[in-house]
Amino acid sequence: MRKRKVAVLGATGAVGQRFVQLLDGHPWFTVSAVTGSERTVGRSYRQGCRWVLPGEMPVWAGDLPVLPSELGIDAEIVFSALPSELAQNLEPAFAAAGYQVFSNASAHRMAADVPLLIPEVNPDHAVLVERQREQRGWSGCIVTNCNCTATGVTVSLKPLLDAFGLRRVFAVSLQAISGAGYPGVAALDLTDNVVPFIEGEEEKLQAEPLKMLGHCDGERVTPADFGISAHCNRVAVSDGHVVCVTAELAQPASADEVIATMQAFVPPQVVRELPSSPPQALSVRRESDRPQPRRDRETGGGMTTVVGRVRADSLLHLRYVVLSHNTIKGAAGGSLQNAELLLSKGLV
Repeated sequence: MRKRKVAVLGATGAVGQRFVQLLDGHPWFTVSAVTGSERTVGRSYRQGCRWVLPGEMPVWAGDLPVLPSELGIDAEIVFSALPSELAQNLEPAFAAAGYQVFSNASAHRMAADVPLLIPEVNPDHAVLVERQREQRGWSGCIVTNCNCTATGVTVSLKPLLDAFGLRRVFAVSLQAISGAGYPGVAALDLTDNVVPFIEGEEEKLQAEPLKMLGHCDGERVTPADFGISAHCNRVAVSDGHVVCVTAELAQPASADEVIATMQAFVPPQVVRELPSSPPQALSVRRESDRPQPRRDRETGGGMTTVVGRVRADSLLHLRYVVLSHNTIKGAAGGSLQNAELLLSKGLV
């Protein structure tokens, strides 16, 4: 397979840096361009980017010039780490110009003809790009990954929905600082504190899993038929979103049956063979005090969803804790995996 030229829009931010880091040595993609804000345009990436990730900036990336986020970039595929307010107009412009846009922004996630993907959960929804191109008259496309908090929740719910059905889900999130971007939440706001509000997060967590777990007929998605209620909180953790989930199943099951079902969850072969897919999509911990962000967020290179504390619930049927890495599986890594999926299906 020939390597495809890719660009990273918004490459100097926290998620943009993750894209650059994960694309280093990628077998299918080579980075040909990075873009940034007016403050950084015209400088080298090394000069314009304050690298905040563990490890060093890739040497090749440091020499790239930071370009404006405008059409004409030498790339076939565009990974967007743009803020949603910029993505709203820029991403359709790139798609209309023939670029294949894989977006981490929320701007187009809920559009009827835009795939909202987690490859382990709904790879069949990728076909919506054909409908999108037909309706909008463009040769490019927009494909989105979901909110970082919804990622782990949705992966963990997929085997439960398939095996037992779902009626109601209640979720309480403990979200890492990095989810707010950089510089993000002021240190004084989170020192000796929890912030019990994150703008827009609860609405995303209540809506996006239903689209991803819904039925796609090739032209539209019928959302899954169960309800989700969410409380979202910002906590003093660097990376890794933890969500406490309580679920009412359509067909009651014991904790042991749920654990066995989660452990047996295997994505389709086409997904397992993608370069960014981890050896295990969903890992179940048996210890009473796991998962923990510091200990478990790097499982599967940050691409594995980790579940623990699976037990019966006195009000509904089931409760458990789920952890996912918010800037890898829940952001840049998820977008990379989406691009790999569409490429493997011949859709880009």
